[in-house]
Amino acid sequence: MALLQANKDLISKGMKEFNALLNQQVFPNPSIPEEAMVTIVDDWVNFYINYYRKQVMGEQQEQERALQELRQELNILSAPFLAKYRAFLKSL
Repeated sequence: MALLQANKDLISKGMKEFNALLNQQVFPNPSIPEEAMVTIVDDWVNFYINYYRKQVMGEQQEQERALQELRQELNILSAPFLAKYRAFLKSL
């Protein structure tokens, strides 16, 4: 069963906003451990999920599927950011 168009639009909006958040980040000086950055990114993903939880449409199963897809997409977007942070740490 395909996601409702309204939920697809929310997922797209969330991905765009999350990507903008990642692109705005300046790596801290002094740096923080990689594990701490992973925790921060996980917290951001959870924040976005909780924010969009109130906006998804449809039956509970549809809402859960939309939020699961959003989480998956945000995790995909965060992977290159975390790889870039790892490279930053190695360059120090």
